[in-house]
Order: sequence, then structure tokens, then C-alpha cells
Amino acid sequence: MKKIYLATFALLTSSVTWAQDNAVATANSNTATNNDWLLMTAISLLVFVCILMLVVIFQVTTIIQLVLLKEEKGAEKSLLGMWWQRVDRSLTDAIPLEKEETIMFKHSYDGIHELDNHLPPWWLYLFYGTVVFSIVYMINYHVLESAPLSTEEYNIEVAEAQKQIEAYQKTVAANLNETNVTMVKDDASINSGKDLFVKNCATCHGQVGEGGTGPNLTDAYWIHGGTINDVFKTVKYGVPKQGMIAWQKKLTAKDMQNVSSYIITLQGTNPPNAKEPQGEKMKEK
Repeated sequence: MKKIYLATFALLTSSVTWAQDNAVATANSNTATNNDWLLMTAISLLVFVCILMLVVIFQVTTIIQLVLLKEEKGAEKSLLGMWWQRVDRSLTDAIPLEKEETIMFKHSYDGIHELDNHLPPWWLYLFYGTVVFSIVYMINYHVLESAPLSTEEYNIEVAEAQKQIEAYQKTVAANLNETNVTMVKDDASINSGKDLFVKNCATCHGQVGEGGTGPNLTDAYWIHGGTINDVFKTVKYGVPKQGMIAWQKKLTAKDMQNVSSYIITLQGTNPPNAKEPQGEKMKEK
């Protein structure tokens, strides 16, 4: 029997420890004020689960004890056994075997009699607890609206994640240069690059890159290189000898990446009235 009690105590202790660790981890990961109530709710649920486990463990160990005590000589005189019987009766409100006739129905089925047992108090208390919890939940979430619903909480998390993404993108954009720039292909970036091109570059290179004062950007010939790194570098530092200004003081690194990517997409578009090729032909990879 000592082994049973030790195992029960160890299981209960591990459950409580797990609940405390989980609660601490949750507390560390949720710093927003809106999550404080949710944290307390989570802790309460964990405690509730631990209590339920305690009740179940008591019930199981009681049954095991009763079975084992029947096999032991003089078990009916065991103080520990008597204590467990009292605990069992307080939790289950069970009628002793010798008094079952007082709650037995008169009818029987195939010799099986039915007992008019009460609902176990532990079950009733848990049921009442769920009722109280549901009332508190409804008032908190749907009446007072002091805590966000799951959909609202999801939207809040998405908004916070978006802010983190934007902050990360700004950090990356600040470190963007001609050595690590990459081609962007999403519609938003290309359209942004197109708008920047029409606004700042079309005067010299034409509305669709066909060339004018500046060279044609739609053919395979390039004066300063036609890779995304070369184009970015040309946009960034300009070509002062040819009258092209350095755009690094007027455009962000991200803007220069977008417009450079848009210029790359103009390759092979063959617009009308295109200027004759200049520079060296870009080798195909």
C-alpha cells in the first residue's frame, strides 16, 4: 500500500509542477495587458485539472485499497483503511454494502436489482464549477468585453506580427546595397518600381524604357552592366559624366531595389521607336 500512496503523491506532484512551469512559461511569453486575464484563466484551468486528477487518483487508489484490504487479514481494523473509507464516502456519498437494501428498488431484471444511488458530490461540485466558469466567461467576454475573443486575439497577433515584419524589412532595407541586392518579383514591388521609373527616369529613358537622352533599357546591350547588382549600382551612384544623378539621396534602398527590378523586367519588350543599342551585349546565362 505504501507504494500506491507514493506513486499517487509523485503523480500529483508532477502534475502540479507541470502546471506551475507551464504557467510561468505562459507568463513570460505574454506581456500585454490584454493577456493578463487569459493567463489567470489558464492557470485556473490547470489548477482545476489538477484537482480533477486528484479526485480520480483518490478514487482509483481507494478501489485498489479496498480490493487489497479484503485479502489482508484484519484489514477491517486498519486505521488507514478506515480513513480511506471515510474519504471515499465523503467524495462519493456511497451507501455501505450492508445498507444497500435501503436504497434498492423493488423491481429487478434477470435477477439484477437497481440501486437509487445519489450523484457523487465530487461530480456535482465539478459540474457546479463548470456552470460558474461559464457564467464568468460569458460576462467577461460577451458582456463586459474586458478580454478579446479568439478572433479578436488572432487579429491582434496578426497586427503585431505585421509590425515585426515591417520592422525587420526596414532593418534589411537599411543594409541593402549593390553587393547583396536581389531581384524582387512580387506585383507590389514591381508596380512600385514602375511608378518610380515613370516619375523619375522616364524623362531620359522613355515611358517604357525605349530610350531618349539616356540609353534604351529594353535591349540586351548595357553600358554599365545588366545584372540586378549592376543596375542597382548605376541607380544608386548615377553616371555624373552622362548627366545621370545619384539617386541614393532621394530614394530609399528598397525603392532602388524595386525600380532596378522593374528595369530588368523590361528586357525583350521591344517597344516602338526604341533607341539603337549602346554598350556591350549581355551574355545569356
